[in-house]
Amino acid sequence: MVQGLSIITNTGAAAALEQLNATNKKLNTTQLRITTGLKVNGPKDDASTFAIAQRLRGDIAGTQAVRIALANGESTVNVAISAGKAIANLLTEMKAKIVQANQAGLDSASRTALHNDFTALREQLDTIVATAEFNNVNLIRSGATTITVLSTVDGSTITVSAQAMSSTTLAINTQSLTSSSGAASALTAIDSAITSVADKLAALGSSAKRIEVQTEFTTSLINILTEGLGNLVDADLAEESAKLQAFQIQQQLGVQSLAIANAGPQAILALFGG
Repeated sequence: MVQGLSIITNTGAAAALEQLNATNKKLNTTQLRITTGLKVNGPKDDASTFAIAQRLRGDIAGTQAVRIALANGESTVNVAISAGKAIANLLTEMKAKIVQANQAGLDSASRTALHNDFTALREQLDTIVATAEFNNVNLIRSGATTITVLSTVDGSTITVSAQAMSSTTLAINTQSLTSSSGAASALTAIDSAITSVADKLAALGSSAKRIEVQTEFTTSLINILTEGLGNLVDADLAEESAKLQAFQIQQQLGVQSLAIANAGPQAILALFGG
């Protein structure tokens, strides 16, 4: 049955407009994906995937916070280790002065000079201890307390024990080389101090290694979670670019089809032409 011409209802124009609107909707979606780089921009795009993605984003944010805490803890321990190594070197120099002071028949002037050098090194040791601080935390000063470093999103921590290395803690703060008996006593004290600092450095090194291993794992975990999130929501830009070109062509054709359909009623006027 042939449909008659009508100026009231233009079925062709309605169909062309419907198709054009559908094309425009697809074009807008594709443009949004290209702009944001995401194929799932909200719950309307894919409710379940969006919900999963949001949970993953929360996990990533929490894990990144853990990584920051680990980095701060690692820096704090590394500062303490660096200071401890400098202190160990100073103790070695101090022992050399003490050994020289233990020579038989050493004159008073030489003994005094050695004592002054020893005292200067001891003061430098305490200066290092006082400045070995990161983020207001000093693990090697007298009275330092144990710190805990956040290691997982569920609140687990790595405990780092304080390792005081001041001259008072090492029991070398009152040693004097101005007499032979004092020099002999200082030699025993310095040997004990060297052993003590070595043990303290070993403890700090063990803590630093734990933090380092956990940091590496946390970084890997963030990468895995980020990759998983990308697999869920990232747009394939090559595919979307191809779609964009196709939809743009369809849009142009739709506009032309609508124009042709809208020109149909003009044919009615020809029937009444003189």
